[in-house]
Amino acid sequence: MMNPKQNESKIIMQPLKHNYLKTILLHLFLVLLSSVLFAASFPNQVFKHGLPFLAWFAYIPILLVIHKNNIAASMGWGAIYGFTAYGLFNYWLGLFHPVAGTAVYTIYLVYHIVIFLLLKCAEIFYEKKAYLVQWLIFIAYEYLSTQGFLGYSYGITGYTQWRFIPLIQIAGITGVWGVSALVTFPSFWLADVINKYKKEFLPLTAIKEVKKSNIIPAAVWAAALTAALIFGFINMKDYSAYPKAQIALIQQNTDPWEATKRSTDYLINLAYQKDLSALIRLSDEALALSPKPQLVVWPETAFIPRIYWHTNYRDDQASWLIVKELLDYLAVKDVPFLIGNDDGRMNPLINPNQNEKHRIDYNAAMLYENGVNTQTYHKIHLVPFTEHFPYEKQLPWIYKILKEADTHFWEKGIEATVFQGPGFTFSTPICFEDTFGYLVRDFVLRGAEVIVNISNDAWSNSLPAQNQHLSMAVFRSVENNRSMVRATASGQTCAIDPNGRVIAEAAAFCETWLNVAVPIVTSGTIYTNYGDYLGIIFLFAAVTFLLLGVLWYTIRKRKGVVDEHTKKDTNRRR
Repeated sequence: MMNPKQNESKIIMQPLKHNYLKTILLHLFLVLLSSVLFAASFPNQVFKHGLPFLAWFAYIPILLVIHKNNIAASMGWGAIYGFTAYGLFNYWLGLFHPVAGTAVYTIYLVYHIVIFLLLKCAEIFYEKKAYLVQWLIFIAYEYLSTQGFLGYSYGITGYTQWRFIPLIQIAGITGVWGVSALVTFPSFWLADVINKYKKEFLPLTAIKEVKKSNIIPAAVWAAALTAALIFGFINMKDYSAYPKAQIALIQQNTDPWEATKRSTDYLINLAYQKDLSALIRLSDEALALSPKPQLVVWPETAFIPRIYWHTNYRDDQASWLIVKELLDYLAVKDVPFLIGNDDGRMNPLINPNQNEKHRIDYNAAMLYENGVNTQTYHKIHLVPFTEHFPYEKQLPWIYKILKEADTHFWEKGIEATVFQGPGFTFSTPICFEDTFGYLVRDFVLRGAEVIVNISNDAWSNSLPAQNQHLSMAVFRSVENNRSMVRATASGQTCAIDPNGRVIAEAAAFCETWLNVAVPIVTSGTIYTNYGDYLGIIFLFAAVTFLLLGVLWYTIRKRKGVVDEHTKKDTNRRR
């Protein structure tokens, strides 16, 4: 027979278990809610251009969860958020290749374990204004996530505002980081207000408390937002009187690399021939119009047979005949062609393998004038894992998985080429290179007057993927006061003016072309001159405040202040 004490203990434990499960489910709901708000604010399957207003409060739910949990639990929720948020946002990566998707989602799982740890530490170190330090940490994280081998610009909050043209004008001063700072601040401020004053049921009392401790930062943010919008409206220019570059952009609506998956060499070359015929036909249609284009642009690796290799080494007669057909076509054209191609060359110093004929490959943009290759750009910033993996010796098992997945590795280029075009200079960031501000800025500093992006996003088979890419390209125009044109395999082929406005866009997933006139602008911006200084400032500030927080926390703990505060906080939450 159960004694009264055992029975009492059982009665107490049941509500405790129930409350614990209820809390876990509530926190899981908040984390998933934040993941959905994050993903939905960018271009997605339901909303073509995204719902940018969601980004202004997308992080409130996860900040509430961090506030309610200890360090270990916060890190666990960070793992769930990182994997879920990027699984929803970049879902097309997983559909394209499970390895690629899993790799990216896992990387952001790890990132957010660290970020949630630091956000929780900021709350512990700073009692009253922790949200300001958390805000600094978050923007510093966004900046760091674009750096190094794993640099990946997708998911930077500021890019959600790509169609809010007046607001994004400040990118010419601050880069995307100024926009991110303005858009993320409300989440941190409102989360702090909710955490501190949710028990104040009287609205007037709550407002009074908010005024005491939160009004100055909110007022500064409101003033900064107002100034940014005023600047944006004033800064937007009318470029109708500027000289124009007339450019034809070709979209053949195929993933050229699909041809390599055919079962025989004959079928592979047949696919190459079909792609070339489409490119020639579309180019001739664009050239037949008035005003006549000054330049014709084909997308990234639009033509797969290696032009330089087959012209110089002749080890594959069938491929050489296709290359010769292209060169014969270009030789009779009085307009330069910019062509995306695999630039294969022999280099025994880089590739000593005799069986591979010492071949190295560059993802290249080649300028042909009267059938002669006059200038070439080799892609500098390669896509990690799918285009470049420099850790073969350190991580051979990953390298093996990538090679078995038919990954095409390229050699990195070393020069930010500026092409001398027909009446204007231009540079050609290839594919996701136009998602990096530092790289396009370098082209402009070297003299590029127009930015010509060539991309192949056809492999993703996803309109959201293509629009997410476009949303970042828009910022490169604003940051550097430059027009940009984009020739893509399947979309989004378009022209962007220096205000960041898409002034012409072809329909996605169809064979088509655009003949566009974009203004030629030569003046730069503050961002062009100083680059990502704001991201660096946020990084320096975040590190400084975290180190000072550790020092201050250690001093307080030695004096017993922290233990007393923790005890009071625990009693309050109970």
